[in-house]
Amino acid sequence: MTRHARTALGLDYGTSSVRAVIVAVDTGEELAASTWAYEHGTDGVILDDRDPNLARQHPADYLKGFIESVRGALAAARSIKGFDPSTICGIGVDTTGSTPIPVDKGGQPLGLRPEFQNEPAAMAWLWKDHTSHAQAAEITELAARQGRPYLAKCGGVYSSEWYWSKALRCEQTAPAIARAIHGWVELCDYIPAALTGDTRPEFISRSICAAGHKAMYHESWGGLPAEDFLESLQPGFSRFRRTYGPRAVPSNNRAGALCETMARATGLAAGIPIAVGALDAHMGAVGSHVGPGTLVKIIGTSTCDCMVAPLARPLPDIPGVCGIVPESIIPGMYGIEAGQSAVGDIFNWFVREMTGGKSDEHASLTAAAQRLRPGESGLVALDWHNGNRTVLVDPLLTGLIVGQTLHTTRAELYRALIEATAFGALKIIERIESFGVEIERVVNCGGIAEKNPLVMQIYADVCNRPMYIARSGQTCAVGSAIFASVVGGAHPDVQTAQHAMAGVRETIYRPIAANAEVYRELFGIYTRLHDAFGVKNASGLDLDRLMKDLIAIRTRARSA
Repeated sequence: MTRHARTALGLDYGTSSVRAVIVAVDTGEELAASTWAYEHGTDGVILDDRDPNLARQHPADYLKGFIESVRGALAAARSIKGFDPSTICGIGVDTTGSTPIPVDKGGQPLGLRPEFQNEPAAMAWLWKDHTSHAQAAEITELAARQGRPYLAKCGGVYSSEWYWSKALRCEQTAPAIARAIHGWVELCDYIPAALTGDTRPEFISRSICAAGHKAMYHESWGGLPAEDFLESLQPGFSRFRRTYGPRAVPSNNRAGALCETMARATGLAAGIPIAVGALDAHMGAVGSHVGPGTLVKIIGTSTCDCMVAPLARPLPDIPGVCGIVPESIIPGMYGIEAGQSAVGDIFNWFVREMTGGKSDEHASLTAAAQRLRPGESGLVALDWHNGNRTVLVDPLLTGLIVGQTLHTTRAELYRALIEATAFGALKIIERIESFGVEIERVVNCGGIAEKNPLVMQIYADVCNRPMYIARSGQTCAVGSAIFASVVGGAHPDVQTAQHAMAGVRETIYRPIAANAEVYRELFGIYTRLHDAFGVKNASGLDLDRLMKDLIAIRTRARSA
């Protein structure tokens, strides 16, 4: 036996690529990794210049991505003494979500059929597709009017990013394609099913993570929304409830075993256990060693904030969050999800549009922004460039920068945008804690958390609490590997696997008291703007003083 006698394979399907990581189950050491970029669209996303809300993906990229990324990881791992593919005890999968795929009766994605190969509505509807905002509002209004309980566990408002609103929009706007749809399958359910060789929607394992947070699934009302509710939205719409398949379950359950076809295509052994899939951010939380009292922020193009709480303790419904779902993150615990619709996307937008897209401008702008003191710019921004996910749940809100003068610099604008995302993060923390869920520590993961100390220090100062960084740079894939180790029998449960395979780094960003005091004032101004533009009939905001208050803060900062 070697020190790598047991390993697990974690697959992380992101917005532009898929990554395969081979992890030692006893230590969490990441032995090999390989990334394959999707071939279709722009950076893997199919766009439409006529509709900025549209974002789709071609399903052909998903299975090719599995084969190519696994082949690459295995090739890299073979250079390690003692490694053999037979040591892989299980496979885990996480994906973006809600990214539902329309499939036919045999489980084939419609986008793979020749007659639909150029139809965006037949593709996977990516998580950041907001074309369904009218349908989301329709679902919210009907549930409220009929007194249905469905919204209570998803923050009180249904989102355009989620499962039913996307399926409903397809029904209402693409009837030819809708007639060919037998079922809708979340990407995190489709990939494990495809690896087993059977993607028929009635028979695949459904993830409680995706079902609970995105499809209004809850055991207290019998699973999915009732057929008569779905029929009230659109005649015939309830067929997608009937083809949804068995009871949704957490990822410590097996979805099946790797089929011969996929084994031959990759070089893996047939029969490897495959865990039920889950959403990437939730797996990232597991890979960051989430537990009671820990908030994990997965910071990327957007953010997803995840927490867990014991099922034995009553947990109130929290307005504005993206769901409170039993066992969606860790079995035996509630999973709480919140998030921001854009973070890294905002920084990338600014560099792309304001600097001519020069690849090195992130570094130079960060360096210049780091030389500024809190409040020195006299700016406050709203981080709603892709809508607001939490706590307002409104995809039609947009970005805003207040306080600009003829002397405002690009570095000041860049820092103001970073600060805006930190203020949005604090709004989420305040909302969760106001409902009695204590946050003892914040762990951050993702490329921005690892590579940008300025962002992390600003987050620490704005939130006035330490910011920890997850040990792994691939927390989502590690989270998937943790569940793979459980279904593969290497660990008895998720918590045991976490202790062996996950952790945080020694680097901790601690708040600077003087900075935190300035940001407390600026957050008050952010809150006034937040409520003025996002809260109906908000009053007492003193907006006539807001710009002058910013100038006063700027004057103090520059004279310090």
